[in-house]
Amino acid sequence: MDSYWNPFQELEVLRRGIDDVFASVWPTGAGRTSAFLPGRSARSYPLLNIAARDDRFVIDAFAPGLDKDSLEVTVDRNVVRISGEKRDLTDVAPERFHRRERAAGRFTRTVQLDGEIDEKRVEATYADGILHLDLPKSAAALPRKISVAVK
Repeated sequence: MDSYWNPFQELEVLRRGIDDVFASVWPTGAGRTSAFLPGRSARSYPLLNIAARDDRFVIDAFAPGLDKDSLEVTVDRNVVRISGEKRDLTDVAPERFHRRERAAGRFTRTVQLDGEIDEKRVEATYADGILHLDLPKSAAALPRKISVAVK
């Protein structure tokens, strides 16, 4: 029986080749796991809930297992950047894993909000694996009530 061309098999070979290129640049054993590479995880890390209120934004970042000393939050006008490091809690060699869904390593997540933040009044707390950010809007971003003179 003659073999036939299988486009899905060709795509799989291409995907593996691309994975090999990324693995040669960022080996999984060097503190960078495949879940932190672009396109390898369903979502960015950490997962965020962002709420807009009249006078502030509230962000809850779901990030258990962070090294609290590496956690950093910066705010520049309307851009919030969260970075840190997620510890590897196992002593198993990377080549011994059958499946590894919990990634470890450095991360950065940047979010652009719809209004400017008052950087001096930002509050951040990290407890029970949740980073909570309270981001008051700047006076320039708040709606102003304009009185109308009637003549």
